[in-house]
Amino acid sequence: MISLTVNGKNYTLDVPEDVTLLWVLRDHLHLTGTKFSCGIGECGSCTVLIDGEPERSCMMTAVDADGANITTIEGLPEDHPVKRAWIEEQVVQCGYCQPGTIMQVAGLLAKNKNPNPQEIFDSMDNIICRCGTYQRMKKGVETAINIMQKEGSSS
Repeated sequence: MISLTVNGKNYTLDVPEDVTLLWVLRDHLHLTGTKFSCGIGECGSCTVLIDGEPERSCMMTAVDADGANITTIEGLPEDHPVKRAWIEEQVVQCGYCQPGTIMQVAGLLAKNKNPNPQEIFDSMDNIICRCGTYQRMKKGVETAINIMQKEGSSS
C-alpha cells in the first residue's frame, strides 16, 4: 500500500512495486493530462511536480513516490501565470508535450521568480517538442514572469 497526495487529495493505493507513477496517475487516478511519450525520461511529457520539484513520472515507481505531494497539470490552477502565458503567447501547436512543459516551467518559477535567459534555457533544455515550439515556449516563460511581476504572484 502506498499513500500519495495528488492535487491536494489523499489516496491510498495497492499497486505493484514496479508500476511507475505515470501509470498510477493515468490508469488508477484517471489524471490523463500527464502524457506518456518516450518512457525513458528524455522528453519531459510526463513531468509532474513532486514535493515542488519537476520530476519525470515515467522514471519513478509509485512506491518511490510513497508519501509525496504530487501536482499534475490538472492540479495547477487555470489562472496560474504559466497557463495564462501559454494561452496569451499561443505556445501550443499539437500540445502533446505541453502539460509536462508547463509543469517544468511552473517548478522553475516557483523557486526562481526572475530567471535569467541561461537559467530558462537550462531548465527547458531537457524538453523535447516534436513541433519545435521552443521559441514560443521561451516567450511564454518570459510572459509568465511578467504576469507574476505585475501581480506580485507567489505562484
